[in-house]
Amino acid sequence: MIVRQFLCWIQTAPPGERADATSALARAYLYSDLAREDRLAAEAAMTVLLDDPSPLVRRALAEALASSAHAPHGIMLGLARDQTDIAEIVAARSPVLNEGELIDLIAGTVERVQCAVASRTPLSRSLAAAIAEIGAAATCLTLIENPEAELTGAALNRMAERHGHLAAVREPLLLREDLAVETRQALVAKLSDTLARFVAHREWLPEERARNVAREACDRVTVAIAADTDSREVTHLVRHLLASGQLTGGLMLRALLAGNVRFLVEALAELTGLRRERVVGIVSDRSGHGFHALYQKAGLPEAAYRAFRAALEVIHETGFAGDTLGHAVLRRRIVERVLARYEEAADGELDHLLALLRKLAAEAAREEARIYTEDLVAAA
Repeated sequence: MIVRQFLCWIQTAPPGERADATSALARAYLYSDLAREDRLAAEAAMTVLLDDPSPLVRRALAEALASSAHAPHGIMLGLARDQTDIAEIVAARSPVLNEGELIDLIAGTVERVQCAVASRTPLSRSLAAAIAEIGAAATCLTLIENPEAELTGAALNRMAERHGHLAAVREPLLLREDLAVETRQALVAKLSDTLARFVAHREWLPEERARNVAREACDRVTVAIAADTDSREVTHLVRHLLASGQLTGGLMLRALLAGNVRFLVEALAELTGLRRERVVGIVSDRSGHGFHALYQKAGLPEAAYRAFRAALEVIHETGFAGDTLGHAVLRRRIVERVLARYEEAADGELDHLLALLRKLAAEAAREEARIYTEDLVAAA
């Protein structure tokens, strides 16, 4: 009887009053001890309200029902397909909607509704994976910042692939401690490429020069990432670099000149298909027996062999230092001694590799000076 009077009244009542009455009806449905007939009538009335011409009424219905697990499923589904400001209330809060329906919302609605789904707490692994796969950049950012989202390495990697060129997505990804090392390097590569394109577009540098500078910067960061990564993850990093075409002789030489023999071993193992233990034995052999054959099997440029061999000889002779400044000094010693040996064998020819070694020697000297002066300032 009351519901019948309500349905007659809303035909002429103003929108504001209809919205207040709708909210009261929804709360009565959820929290009052209604007879079965009255509950069915109230549900029918709320279903009719889905077609109310005023968004105030439909929004009031969404606000009242959104957080309840006892809200009628059909009504919640209808509200989830309403205009954006109404749909996002339901998308963010309703426990009635299942994962399939939420995935449909992500695929078929606007960015704000996607973000509402991504903000749900908790957020399951499968729903997070769907958002990572099809969500807009703002949606993925909301997902990354959701502390109760169950994010897998695959989901993080997919967001990096799709939106890693955007600083707003890239930076919070890089801050995550659970980010896989290969994903971290992929983001660095995207940043380098983005900067190269920007510089070339602005005509601050010729395109080829901009790309070379960006690639060298990416290689430096990649070597730093590898140095701060445990053995198991270095394998993943090397496989990622190989698959993405970044595992070049230049990168491997840079890592070796930084004293990172572990990276060289992993790279040679991947390139040759030999067991890691076998590669370790060849690389560790001070006599150099077998290294040339290993080097050739890896398909590395023959012109750079002498530099690799000289670097290994110097590393075997000098050993390693543990602290940051010691590592930089050692790196400079390695580069300069390799450069000296290579220059002796170059017969006065200034080839590409010799120019690269000289550039790396200058870079090593600058890095050593930077760390040294920082320590002096810290001590003062």
